Amino acid sequence: MAGKQGERARRRLSTEERREQLLSVGARLFSESPYDEVWIEQVAEIAGVSRGLLYHYFPTKRDFFAAVVECESERMLRLTAAVPGIPVREQLTAGLDTYLEYVRAHAHGYRAFHRADAAGDQAVRKVYQRALAAQERQILAALDADPEFGPQAQERPDLRLAVRGWLAFTTAVCLEWLRGADLSREQVRDLCARALLGVIAP
Repeated sequence: MAGKQGERARRRLSTEERREQLLSVGARLFSESPYDEVWIEQVAEIAGVSRGLLYHYFPTKRDFFAAVVECESERMLRLTAAVPGIPVREQLTAGLDTYLEYVRAHAHGYRAFHRADAAGDQAVRKVYQRALAAQERQILAALDADPEFGPQAQERPDLRLAVRGWLAFTTAVCLEWLRGADLSREQVRDLCARALLGVIAP
């Protein structure tokens, strides 16, 4: 009886809800363990689905990992979205705090993602390029709305290049921090904030 009830509960999930559930399980597993130690069977078991159903949504483990990262990247964009009317200098500190806390909590997945990108993994690279472009647009839009830096910040090639370079710098700093750099989260946050403000200051 319990098994039939469980089956009915599983059937009640829509395709999109099931996909979100699988990605949520994946995000937790990839944050807790190195990529090579996460098994598709684990994901299916925790989600209460067959391995075949999981492969129906995601043909390979790499596809699944790329989808998890894309979902998490979109979540991070929402968490660090600009707040109209708040100066960029204030928002930068709060946004970096949120980002660094996420990086620390998802260290395994963060490292695996950037290793895969560096190795030229095409599935991951596409996700990386989309996430990078979205972050760049978000930062430039915030600068555009701040009288100290805008308007027309988005039209300045030098500012766009500076933001793109800063995103690469921040990633490199985060990876070094995860390797054991003797800095607190606050110190890393302040380092990254000074780096951006230093290159974009009028």
